[in-house]
Amino acid sequence: MILFRVMQLGGGSSVMERRGLCSLLGTCPLQQVTQCLFDNLCLWLGVEWDNPERGKHDGSNEGIQYFKSSHPTSASFIRPKKANFGVHFLTAVKRRYELEDNQDKTEKFTVGKTEVQMVGFQSVSEKQSQLHNLEVVSVKGSDVSCAGQDNEIQQTTPNIVLLNLSENLLSSWDRVADITRQLTKLKALELRGNRLRIPANPSSLTHAFANLKELALNKTGVNWSEVLECAPMWPVLEELYLSDNRITDLQEPVAVLQSLTLLDLSNNPLSDGEQLKKIGHLPRLNKLLLTNTRLRSVHFDDVGPGCKTAMFPSLEFLAVDNNSISQWSFVNELEKLQSLQKLSCLNNPLMSSERNAETAQQLIVAKIGNLQVLNKSNILPDERRGAELDYRKIFGKEWLEAGGHQDPEKNRPSEAFTAQHPRYQILIEKYGAPEDGELKEQQPFALKNQLLTITFKCPDRDEKKHIEKKLPGSMTIQKVKGLLYRLLKVPGSELKLTYTSSKMEGKEIEIDNDLKPLQFYSIEDGDSVLVRWS
Repeated sequence: MILFRVMQLGGGSSVMERRGLCSLLGTCPLQQVTQCLFDNLCLWLGVEWDNPERGKHDGSNEGIQYFKSSHPTSASFIRPKKANFGVHFLTAVKRRYELEDNQDKTEKFTVGKTEVQMVGFQSVSEKQSQLHNLEVVSVKGSDVSCAGQDNEIQQTTPNIVLLNLSENLLSSWDRVADITRQLTKLKALELRGNRLRIPANPSSLTHAFANLKELALNKTGVNWSEVLECAPMWPVLEELYLSDNRITDLQEPVAVLQSLTLLDLSNNPLSDGEQLKKIGHLPRLNKLLLTNTRLRSVHFDDVGPGCKTAMFPSLEFLAVDNNSISQWSFVNELEKLQSLQKLSCLNNPLMSSERNAETAQQLIVAKIGNLQVLNKSNILPDERRGAELDYRKIFGKEWLEAGGHQDPEKNRPSEAFTAQHPRYQILIEKYGAPEDGELKEQQPFALKNQLLTITFKCPDRDEKKHIEKKLPGSMTIQKVKGLLYRLLKVPGSELKLTYTSSKMEGKEIEIDNDLKPLQFYSIEDGDSVLVRWS
C-alpha cells in the first residue's frame, strides 16, 4: 500500500491524496479528473512504498515535511507521468481473458489454502468460454483500482464464485465493495497485498459480502483491532487468512466472527501465548494456524491438570510449527483441549536435532490422549499402545517417589507430579501400575546411549533393498515397528522380525516381544534385522 500526494515542491500545498499501489511503468494515461493538475510540471507525487528499501526519505525535502511516512526511508517523490493509477475491474478481466485468449496460458493461484489452476480460453470448457459464465477469476497484479460503471460487472461476470484481487491498486474497503456487491455468488476472495482504508460504517457494506465464506488478507498490514472493526461486513465468514501482517495483540470477538471454522495467524509476531485465550471462545473454530508466531507457552487456567478446558471447544487441528516451544508443559496444556485430534509442531526446540526426535513424538502421543495425527503422520493403535506403555515405565520410578503406589488405596502422587504428567493416572487405569521389574531410569532423550548401526533387510520382497539406521539399544521393538511402518507402509501388527549376527552365522533369532528393547535380544552394532510380512 502506498500513499500518493500531489504537491508542488518548494512550498506548494497538497491538492490530492490517494491510496493504492504505485507502478513505475513509464508514461501511462491518467484519469481526466487529475490530468489538468498533472500537466503542471511543478507537481510531484509523494509516494510511500510497501518496501522501505525502495524509498529515500520520510516525506521531506530541503527541510520541508510534505508528508510523514511510516518508515524513515520508505518515501519518494516522483513525477505524475511515472505513476499508474489503475484500471477498472472489467478492463483487467478482459485483458486477462479476452485479449490473451489466443494464448494457451496457464496460471495457478491460491485463496487461503485452496490452489486453483486457470488456463487460457483455448483450453477451458465451453461453459467458461464467455465472461458471463466465468466462476473462477484471477486478476492478480493487474492494476485494478475501481469497479467502473454501475452494474457493469453484474451484467458481464455475474457468476464469479472465487475471485483473486491480490496485489492491485485498491485503496479502501469501499472500492472492494463496489466490485463485490455486484457478485452475489461470491464465496471466496483473495486481497493479499492491498492496503485498505476502513469504512466509516463497516456494517453498511454487509450486503457486498453477504455470502462470503473465505477471505484472505495476507500481507495487508492489518492488525487485529482493524479486523474486528471490519468483521461486521462478513456475517457468514468461515475461513479467515491473516498471515504476514503486524498482529501482536488479540481481543475477544464480540458478536462477530462467530461462524469462523479456520483462522490463520501464521507469521505474525504475537506478544505471548496468553493472547490465544482471547479467541478461545469462538464456538465453531476447527483449525488454528499459528506457525512462526513466536509462541513459547500457553495456559488454560480455567481448569487444572487432567481436566478439559471450555476454551476452543471445536478445535480439532492446531499448527504451531517454527516457534520457540521448549517445555513439556505446553503439550500438557494441549491435552486440556477437548476436541484436538491433529497437531503439527515441527521445528521447535522440543523436537530439536540434539534430542531423539522420535522419542519426543512418542511422548507427545502419550501425553495427548485423543491425538490421531502428529506432524502429518497417522498414529496407529499399535503406536499409541507402545508410546503409552513406554511412558508408563519411563516415569514409573518418579511416580513412586512422588507418592504413587501399586495399591490403588495408597496411590497418592503429589500435585507437582500430576501437573507434569496429567495422563499418568489414566495410563495406570488403562494398563495397570508398572511392576518393579519394569521401572527404569528416566532417559527419554538418550539418543547417544548405546547407538547401534542396524541393517534392515526384506528377504522375501527385495534381496537388494537394505535400509541402514542408527538406533539406541534401549529402543523397544514396538518403536522399531513404528519406524518400519513409516519406511515400508506395512502395519506393525503384520511384521515378523528376526535378526542375524556375524557371531552366529546361519542362525536367525526370532524377535517376538514388542515391549522389549533391542538390547534385550543382544542385538549388536552391525547386526541385520530381517523383515517379513504376509
